[in-house]
Amino acid sequence: MTASRKDKKLPRKGSPSVCTCINLRRSSMAVTGLYDRYLAPSGLNISQFSLLKHLTVLGPVCVSELALEMRLDRTTLVRNLKALEQSGYVKDTSAEGSRNRCLTLTGSGKEVYNDAAELWEEAQLFLQESLGSDDLQILTALLSKIEKLSL
Repeated sequence: MTASRKDKKLPRKGSPSVCTCINLRRSSMAVTGLYDRYLAPSGLNISQFSLLKHLTVLGPVCVSELALEMRLDRTTLVRNLKALEQSGYVKDTSAEGSRNRCLTLTGSGKEVYNDAAELWEEAQLFLQESLGSDDLQILTALLSKIEKLSL
């Protein structure tokens, strides 16, 4: 005799899954949502902020190099860049006819980045206070180990 659907126990809402992948996805979505809420007044989401941050640090950079530095798929990067270019925060400064785009942060891009950086710091501080410094260091170390599994 097989158990009916009602007899099968489902995990309660908020409880972890037995699947590590699902737990990581849920956590990632929660953290992304948290940063997006903090960054909302700037008009940026965490993906856009991260792009601007990398452009601030790297200076003019080609799309391929930026994708490598950010450890993102080039297609994902280009899709995320579109809104920043349309907003006038990033411009393509590559030579005409060049096959590889060179990206530069504009003046308004620097301004929105600087404003958003304060909001990002608040999100960082909230996570540090919520998790505690020791647990945050452990989490960061574990996430680095997990990322290296794909290499």
